[in-house]
Amino acid sequence: MKLQQLRYLAAVAQNGLNITAAAEKLHTSQPAVSKQIKLLEDELGFRIFVRSGRTLTKVTSAGQLVVDRAIRVLREVQNIKGISDEHKDEDRGTLSIGTTHTQARYVLPAVIQQFRAKYPNVRLHLHQGTSEQIAEMTALDRIDFAIATGSEDLFDSLVLLPGYQWHRQIMVPLDHPLTAIKKPTLKQLAAWPIVTYVFSFSGPSSLQQIFAKAGVPLNVALTARDADVIKTYVRLGLGVGILANVAVDPREDRDLVAIDASHLFPVHTTWIGFARGGLLRRYMYDFLQLFGPHLNRRLVDRALAAESPGDVAKLFADLKLPMR
Repeated sequence: MKLQQLRYLAAVAQNGLNITAAAEKLHTSQPAVSKQIKLLEDELGFRIFVRSGRTLTKVTSAGQLVVDRAIRVLREVQNIKGISDEHKDEDRGTLSIGTTHTQARYVLPAVIQQFRAKYPNVRLHLHQGTSEQIAEMTALDRIDFAIATGSEDLFDSLVLLPGYQWHRQIMVPLDHPLTAIKKPTLKQLAAWPIVTYVFSFSGPSSLQQIFAKAGVPLNVALTARDADVIKTYVRLGLGVGILANVAVDPREDRDLVAIDASHLFPVHTTWIGFARGGLLRRYMYDFLQLFGPHLNRRLVDRALAAESPGDVAKLFADLKLPMR
C-alpha cells in the first residue's frame, strides 16, 4: 500500500467518484488513477467502489471505512508537513473557511481585515453555503475552519468552540404598522407574511417550533440564505423580515426599521469548528482569537485535548460569551 494510492483514493471520493476530475486535481491521467485504485483493491482483497462499466457508481460499505481512514492518514501527513512549515515559515500558508452569508458579509470582514494586517502572506479562501453545504465541505476535508450557528449534529467530527451570541430582529419598512409596537407578540408578528432564512434540511426550524409551541400559525412568504436578499424583499413589501441582529447595518438600512425581538426568540450562539486531531498553526490560533477574544491558545488546546463534545462544553460553561 502506497501513500500515492491513498491520495488517489481520497481524490476520487472527494470529487463525486469522478475519476477524470480527480486526475485533473492530482495533475495526472485518468488511467493512472484507475490503475492505482485497482492495485489497492487487489491488495486489500475487496472492492472499494461499485462499478457500472468504467464508471464508479458508489462506495461499498467496506470501501467507505478505507476512504475514511485514508483521509485521516493524509491529514496526519499534512500535520507532519505543517509542523515543518510552522518551524520554517510561521507567517505563510493557507486558511480555508466555510461559513454562511451572514457571517461572511457582516461579521468576518473586520476579523479578516485584522488578520490580513498581521499575516499578509497567508492566502485566505472563503466558501459560503448553508449548514448542510458547510458540513459537506468539512466531510471532504476542503476547509480548515467551519463557522455557523446551530446544526451542531452535522459537525460531530469537529471540535466546536462558541464564538459569540446574537439575537433575532424584526425588520419592516418605515411606514409599517409594527413600528408603532415596541414589543410585538408572536400573534401580532404572525399577522403578516414572514421573510426569513432558509430552514435547515436536517431537521425542524427553531423559528417554526417557537410559533408552533405558542399555537400561532406561521405564514412564510419567502426564505433565503442571504440576509441582503431578505431585506430586499422586505423593501418590496413581500413580508416582515426576521433575521440576525448582526445583519442590520444602520447606514445601509436607513429605509427600514429594526425592532428588537429578543423577548420572542432565544439567544443564538455562533461557533467556529476545526477537525479533531488536526494541527493548528500559529496563524490559525490567532484567527480563532480574533474571531472570539476568549479563544486563547491555552483554552483552544484544552478543547483539542478534550475527549468528547460534552467535555468541550464544560470548558465554556461558566464563560460569558461576547454579545453582538
